Formats: sequence, structure tokens, C-alpha cells
Amino acid sequence: MPADQPVALILLNMGGPDSLAAVEPFLFNLFADRELIQLPAGGLLQKPFARLISHFRAKKVVENYRQIGGRSPLLEWTNKQAVGIAERLGERFRPYVIMRYWQPRAEQVLADIKAAGIQTAVVVSLYPHYTGATTGSSVNDFKKAAAAVHPELEYRLIEEWYDWPGYLDALANRVNEGLDAFHDLLRDEVQILFSAHALPQKFIDRGDPYQQHVEATVEQVMERVGYYDWSIAYQSRSGPVKWMEPGTEETIAQLAAAGHRALLMVPVSFVSDHIETLQEIDIEYRELAVRQGIVNFQRAPSLNDHADFLDAMAALVREHLRR
Repeated sequence: MPADQPVALILLNMGGPDSLAAVEPFLFNLFADRELIQLPAGGLLQKPFARLISHFRAKKVVENYRQIGGRSPLLEWTNKQAVGIAERLGERFRPYVIMRYWQPRAEQVLADIKAAGIQTAVVVSLYPHYTGATTGSSVNDFKKAAAAVHPELEYRLIEEWYDWPGYLDALANRVNEGLDAFHDLLRDEVQILFSAHALPQKFIDRGDPYQQHVEATVEQVMERVGYYDWSIAYQSRSGPVKWMEPGTEETIAQLAAAGHRALLMVPVSFVSDHIETLQEIDIEYRELAVRQGIVNFQRAPSLNDHADFLDAMAALVREHLRR
């Protein structure tokens, strides 16, 4: 990349509704993605299916968003991450964010980049662990839009970084911050539960490395943290398909049944707060844990815009630019 030319730093993420009214159209965009949900009948029924299921799911999901303030904070956090990483890379890097299922979408952002006269970009998936359902879909969406809107753009892709040392260090720091929330007399008893977003088992069976990546991340984080007992589970499972196991709800119940009373949950496949940390973990899983007898429940802070995480991502970009 020419040293005197501006570079777009583009972060790819899932997106989330920015109001309660946006929940149903957001869900439609999600369920209409054939890289995420593949109906046996092919693409013909995808949009009718997406309209139907988003309509019926919206009522419950609206209430979940209402519990966390009526909108997703994902865009706010992703913008902060983009700005923070770009600042660390130098003034020629210009921050941009593309969301897969809500605004700002790829076509809009690429048009802005083209209008700004920017001809080179670094594109970073904010999913550390690769699966075609998340990183694959977001990258394909970006490539399609780039070819249509800004075909002159030269870009480099960073699609997975589950074992990047700076990321592991930052996540280990969040785990230690979560442990610090327990009384000193309880710390030796704390069970650490890493919770990642579940995928339908068929994604793993077809060869997606997602589960291997999650397990490698957790093992290397715990090498940094130390001697605590830990386990991995998968959250956000819904619908009549076979999902990755074990489920987070079942694992919480099993830990409680085994007599454990202190639990630290660590969101591992998410790099910022959103509905699955703020509502699913902080409200639903906390209530479940208390009902099961776990009286000391904490969640490790999300990476969000912590300086060590932004330092790590800037270093990751520099490393890829050197190759």
C-alpha cells in the first residue's frame, strides 16, 4: 500500500436494531441470509420464510431489547473500536464500519469510501472464530458490494484471529477483572464458564473450524489466567435443529447440581456488548443461575473499547500489512 495514500480501515460485524421498530426488519434480514439459514427447498422460499419467522419472533425479541434500553449498542461499540484502532495505526487510516444485517450496509459504506477517493482498504472481520455463517457471510457480502460499487478498491482481508496473542492477552485481562469481582474468600471456588454463540451442528459437520477455534482460544486464555476450573458452552440455541453442545443453560444447571455456588461467565465469541451479553447472560442466565442455587454470579467485562484490545487489533493489522 502506498505510504502517502489514505487507507480505509473497515470493520465487519453483525449489526443490531437501532430501535424497537427496527427489530422485525432486522430479523428479516438475518433469516433471509442463505449463508446463515439454508432451507431444503432452496432460495425460492427463503424470503417468505424470513417474513414469517421474523414476524413471529419479533414480539419476544422486542421485549428483550426493551430490557436493555430499546436498541442494540453494537454499532456504538464497533464505531469506537474502528476509531480507536485507526488512531493507533496512524492518520492515514480512516475508520469505517459495515454491518451485515442492519445499517450501515456494505453498499452505502463503499460508496462513501469511493466518494472520498480512497483506493485501498484493510477489512477486518470482528468475529475472532471463523464460520461461514458469520465471517464467511460478511466477507462475501463485502466482496459482492465492492465489485458492484467500488471495483477499483484494493483490499486485504483479515478473516480470523482466534489465536492472536494480543487478543488472548486482552481476553485474559477481562477474565481476571471478572475474578476480581468475587470476595477473596470465594475466588478459589469460582467456576469459569466461557459462553460462545451456538451454531447448528451441521456447520461443524461440514468442516467449519469454529468450535476448534473457540476451544483453542479458551485453552490459551486459561494458560494465562491460571488454575481455575473452566468449561465451554454454547448459547442462543433456538429452533428445531440440532445445535452444538453443550448448551449454556444445561451447563449452568449441571454446575449448580454439582454444588458450585460461584460462577464467572465469560462471553468468548463476542468482542462487544450486545443483546447476548446484556440480556441473555446478564438477565436470563443470571436468573437461571440464582434459581439453581448459584448465589455468586458475575460476568467478565466485554472487550468493547478497552485499550489493550484496541492495541491488539492495531498490531494485528500491522502484522498483516507487513506480509
